[in-house]
Amino acid sequence: MTPHALLFIIAAIGISETAYLIKTRVRSETPICPIGEQCAVVLASRYSRLFLLSNDVWGLLFYITSALLTLFLAIGIAPVTLWYTLLKISVLIGSLFSLFLIYLQWRIIRAWCFWCVMSAITVWLMGALLMTSNLMR
Repeated sequence: MTPHALLFIIAAIGISETAYLIKTRVRSETPICPIGEQCAVVLASRYSRLFLLSNDVWGLLFYITSALLTLFLAIGIAPVTLWYTLLKISVLIGSLFSLFLIYLQWRIIRAWCFWCVMSAITVWLMGALLMTSNLMR
């Protein structure tokens, strides 16, 4: 499997994670929490929004952008260098923001959200893939 395909699949996983969270929030449902029972606590906390948007919406925008940039790289749409740079910057910002949200769960909220941790792992996998592969081929 090519690095482009793998990165696109990881972004698609992120899209599905965040789409699920958005769907449950819009429907006022309690999300299924496969591990633990504290997802609702984290998702209802005062830290669940940034700049008027829910974190799940920011995550969805991030994953869609990552998928599109990866697609541009895979197809070779010019300017490839710009798309690659934007993808690296985006994933770096996403990784740092995920680290901040994990810190909030651990030290401030003192509750863990399965979906939030999975999203952070998804972003970090994207970062690891970007650091270890050459997508500019």
